Amino acid sequence: MTNTAAASHRPTPAIEAMNLLWITAGLGCDGDTIAITAATQPSLEDLVRGVLPDVPRLNFHNPVLAYENGDEYLDICHRAAEGRLDPLILVVEGSIPNEKNKDEGFWAAMGVDKATGQPITTCEWIDRIAPHAWAVVAAGTCATYGGIHAMEGNPTGCMGLADYLGWQWKSKSGIPIVCVPGCPVQPDNFMETLLYLLRQAGGSAPMIPLDEALRPTWLFSQTVHEGCDRGGRYEQAQFTDVYGNEQCIVKLGCWGPVVQCNVGKRGWMGGVGGCPNVGGVCIGCTMPGFPDKFMPFMDEPPGAKLSTRAVSMYGKTVHALRGFTRASLNREPEWRRSAEDKSV
Repeated sequence: MTNTAAASHRPTPAIEAMNLLWITAGLGCDGDTIAITAATQPSLEDLVRGVLPDVPRLNFHNPVLAYENGDEYLDICHRAAEGRLDPLILVVEGSIPNEKNKDEGFWAAMGVDKATGQPITTCEWIDRIAPHAWAVVAAGTCATYGGIHAMEGNPTGCMGLADYLGWQWKSKSGIPIVCVPGCPVQPDNFMETLLYLLRQAGGSAPMIPLDEALRPTWLFSQTVHEGCDRGGRYEQAQFTDVYGNEQCIVKLGCWGPVVQCNVGKRGWMGGVGGCPNVGGVCIGCTMPGFPDKFMPFMDEPPGAKLSTRAVSMYGKTVHALRGFTRASLNREPEWRRSAEDKSV
């Protein structure tokens, strides 16, 4: 069958093209936008070009990456707010500064309302666009749970998207808010989530499975520790209190044993990297309790004090016994050796 014939027999997805409007007007650093440009599973280019079978092509609108700027870009946002950019996935990056719970004024905005001459705040854009969205996605820790900007005592009153819209909020198609945390988001985690939503829109995938924190379950069901290159060191009670070696770094402040994140297994770019794999402690950035419940950073977690003591009771013994077994396995069986070798 020729490529042309094969293409003619390929089923047409329920939605042939999906618009994606990415708002970066929250309190953030655009790090999540930059991160996704490194994704390969799939790449952003693959989705924009529509080269994946049975997956709707993506019309991607992001202020950092767009050709449009100024009023031309804002026109896209206004069309989305009026329901004229359908079907639509709304992606929000950055913490949501809710002006309704603070008296200091607004903290983030994009464009000016022509009727009033006043800036259009981030919250106003979300209020206008979210009701028209087929799905709403929070990209990165700031957008998902508030992040650094939402720590106790902050002056902005900011929060995560689910705190702003409501944890039970659902899009017009019945999809809950999809949270893909990370500081910044792991590139392939976000793009894989987006691919799932596009497959769902195309009719080839069921409702996206999310955990109680609205994270995709297949990405955040395991801990950093379960995929960490240093996990075996923990088991054998090989802990370090200095940086720069390959032993377990839990005593240096790593929260990997309890934090739900796959960066240890997936790496950062092209399967390479990942915080503890390269010597950086996990500070829990994918968790709703970040940062308050993980501070001060780089102090040994309270639970680690007990667990490392318990592991030390048997870990060193197990390591020694494995050494004896390894020494035996490093010798060939006697019947393979010559009589002369056996006498040595």
